[in-house]
Amino acid sequence: MSARAAFALRGRNPDVLTCIANLSNDEVFTPPELANRMLDTLAEAWAADHSGASLWADKTVRFLDPCTKSGVFLREITSRLTKGLEAEIPDLQERVDHILTKQVFGIGITRLTSLLARRSVYCSKHANGKHSIAKSFANDSGNVWFDRVEHAWIDDRCEYCGASKKTLDRGGGLETHAYAFIHTNDIKIRVTELFGDNMQFDVIIGNPPYQLDDGGFGASAIPIYNRFVEQAKALEPRFLTMVIPSRWLFGGRGLDEFRQSMLTDNRIRKLVDYPDSRQVFPSVDVAGGVCYFLWDRDNPGDCRIVEFENGSESSETVRPLLEEGAEVFIRSSRALSILRKVTAVETGSTSLCLPEAKRFERQVSSQKPFGLRTFFRGSEKRSSKHDILVLQNGGRAWTSRSEVTVGRDLVDKWKVFTSKSSSEHAGQVDRNGQRRVLSLSGVIPPGSVVTETYILLGAYDTETEARNCFSYVVTRFFRFLIAARSSAQDLSRSAYSFVPLQDFSRAWTDKKLYAKYGLTNDEIAYIEKLIRPMEVDDE
Repeated sequence: MSARAAFALRGRNPDVLTCIANLSNDEVFTPPELANRMLDTLAEAWAADHSGASLWADKTVRFLDPCTKSGVFLREITSRLTKGLEAEIPDLQERVDHILTKQVFGIGITRLTSLLARRSVYCSKHANGKHSIAKSFANDSGNVWFDRVEHAWIDDRCEYCGASKKTLDRGGGLETHAYAFIHTNDIKIRVTELFGDNMQFDVIIGNPPYQLDDGGFGASAIPIYNRFVEQAKALEPRFLTMVIPSRWLFGGRGLDEFRQSMLTDNRIRKLVDYPDSRQVFPSVDVAGGVCYFLWDRDNPGDCRIVEFENGSESSETVRPLLEEGAEVFIRSSRALSILRKVTAVETGSTSLCLPEAKRFERQVSSQKPFGLRTFFRGSEKRSSKHDILVLQNGGRAWTSRSEVTVGRDLVDKWKVFTSKSSSEHAGQVDRNGQRRVLSLSGVIPPGSVVTETYILLGAYDTETEARNCFSYVVTRFFRFLIAARSSAQDLSRSAYSFVPLQDFSRAWTDKKLYAKYGLTNDEIAYIEKLIRPMEVDDE
């Protein structure tokens, strides 16, 4: 088979890389379509910075995927360069050899994925094999490096990634998931060790592992993609683009410093946000969605933010990633205008920071408002007149007052409660494209408590105040403001930071709230398009 024919085989339909299943929750393969969208974004930025020149016609540019799995980025880059460099390097074999030995580099995350990546890029799992389209490699791995790396255990945790020794110290027969790119104190020295001296990459691109597969789950799993982004920035490439979960924009375990650093980094010039990860990963539901960003080292400025909604591109705006007064990213530009109106009425300023005294979150309880764990189970029957009612996972029961270890002053008040977890995450909508946001909610009387399955949204001396508070909670307006702040299913107290406190001597309706904050018909329609009704009798 000729080199021309072998290389052309990679354009066959169907593309095998659209057919492979993900290996685990933390190793999500990138669909070729998404990879090419990211490469188009990159090429557009390169042309803007180089007087319209084509990135794919430059034989000096070096590319690195530091977390290659299927090899799709390296494959598509190679394909584009092969076309773009045809005029400068007419001989196909010479051109392919130049691209694969001088321009395209990768670091495999596991032995299996490194072999898969080589097969995608070289058409052979052996870079120097007889079937390889590269003819100049003297080694088996080519420029797709992989070698087993061990964790550095300190007090049963890896000092680099936080992995649990109990879970991932499993002997030589299994993968360590100690990713080479982040298991180092000096990434520049590490890259020199892998690929040789004077290895400055112009472009770093990839889809890093999202979390450690070491026993955690969902919001409790240790995020790891942030470490790849930080290491990539430390290499100071000309451009950096990665697809990562969107949760960092709003919250997430251990991501506070990363979020602050990213949202204040004006070198992030484009952010493409998919609230529903299935818009790009059809078989993967990542809570809060996914996004990809373009970081441009030499051209700081505001960010082009592309929002996708219900499977289609909804809008594109240019604005800072971090708005004045906000601690998180505001996903929707239309939501931003509503938030500004709310704070303007409450404070006279368009800064998004409500003063403490005006924040609804000040009356939201912490987790375990009465010290009762999720697995707590009361008795089906009341054994004493002093027993109290407990709302627990699965229903209601009775328990002794002595079981309450915190919040004892709230036991004999009227209380508004809601489930700690949302009824869905930001990417999940009903068939009408609407969210409910809050799950089971209601009012419970004096002499009652809840387990940590629930949180309190307020505690009052009178039933009237509690009912009026609940009338506010069930409004679309209230739940819209929560949705604007949080992307995750687990709604912490901070999820309520955009919600203003109201006077609960009166009941509230959406109509009253829309009028109070001067919302336009278009803004009202936007809220009601996103948030479905929730009746008072939902309790």
